[in-house]
Amino acid sequence: MKKMISNKRGWIRIVEAFIAILLISGVLLYVINQGYIGKRDISEQVYEAQLAVLREIELNSTLRSQILTDDNYLVPEEVIKKINNRMPDYLECTSRVCTLKDLCPISPGQAPVERDIYAQAVAIAAEGEAYGPRKLKMFCWTAA
Repeated sequence: MKKMISNKRGWIRIVEAFIAILLISGVLLYVINQGYIGKRDISEQVYEAQLAVLREIELNSTLRSQILTDDNYLVPEEVIKKINNRMPDYLECTSRVCTLKDLCPISPGQAPVERDIYAQAVAIAAEGEAYGPRKLKMFCWTAA
């Protein structure tokens, strides 16, 4: 009878040790991943919003002609207003117009370096006789 009682105590101690190891491992994993779990991934939402605005600009013949007729490759004021009105409040955006061959990078100092920058581009092609396609590229980041 004594052997049976001591045998049960051994199993109880093994189970207690196993549960203690699981608890310690869980706490360690939580502490290690705490910084990553707290971040939300908003990239998909930002890209969808950017594409929606760029498609509206691409399909609007007035905005498209304004982009194509500016010889200085400046973003027209109407396009800037459209972007600012349609993008969510938690994002700040800027844009550039360039040729299709250009990489069209964001200008230094235009966006904060410490934030993630989301970029999307769309080709703006001419209607009619003149052929001078351009690229409208939009850059967005989370507002402070």
